[in-house]
Amino acid sequence: MIYHDWIGVLHRLRDKRESCVLITVLSERGSVPRDSGSKMVVTAQESFLTIGGGHLEFKCIAMAREMIATGRQTPHSENFSLGARLGQCCGGMTTILFEPLLQAQPQICVFGAGHVGQALVNLLATLPCHVHWIDSRPEQFSVVPPDVTVHQPDDPLDAVHNAAPASYFVVMTHHHPLDLALCEAILRRGDYRYFGVIGSQTKRQRFDYRLEGKGFTAQQLATMRCPVGLPDVKGKLPAEIAVAIAGEIISIYQQDAVKGD
Repeated sequence: MIYHDWIGVLHRLRDKRESCVLITVLSERGSVPRDSGSKMVVTAQESFLTIGGGHLEFKCIAMAREMIATGRQTPHSENFSLGARLGQCCGGMTTILFEPLLQAQPQICVFGAGHVGQALVNLLATLPCHVHWIDSRPEQFSVVPPDVTVHQPDDPLDAVHNAAPASYFVVMTHHHPLDLALCEAILRRGDYRYFGVIGSQTKRQRFDYRLEGKGFTAQQLATMRCPVGLPDVKGKLPAEIAVAIAGEIISIYQQDAVKGD
């Protein structure tokens, strides 16, 4: 969808907590695609409005997405000569301003596509976050919500190693030994924003005992939420467990948003 109101676009993206770059034509000399003041907005996946199309716009979009990918937060301007080198035939000169407007969207890795995993992912997909759903069983992904990234690795531990810093991890696979291996890998990373494991208090005690044997301290183990989820949300139905976990995740990323403001 293309919006004709760049302020409206920015409001929509802010509500979704989606990072973007505002691109503005600062000045022009000679023949150029668009006049000064023309704007467009670029996200990691979409672009809104236009600064004239062609290779200039293509290059500006690529530069904006690189800023988003690298987390660059400083505005800067670039001068472009609209000649053959840029693939433009206008022949003029233009200066473009890039203003990054970055929002911290949680990167959530959900390990397990059982009943609770399906309920949780469907709920998380409605929130302003990036969801990575990991399970080696392809038959479990019969229905995948839009914008959820599915991973089917031979070794789920690879997804732990490849996750972004400050990710949220939720472990709820069908196999306790795999849960334990994932917990060890996540604890060894140590740079997570949230780490929860589905299970009872008995499972917690067993995991603590085994992880202590692998050298983890009580302080490290205290960062692992197990049982996972808001304790006041009771119930054993998949939807009830999913609500408890999602509520806990929401409480953390909202705290981060307040600090960021």
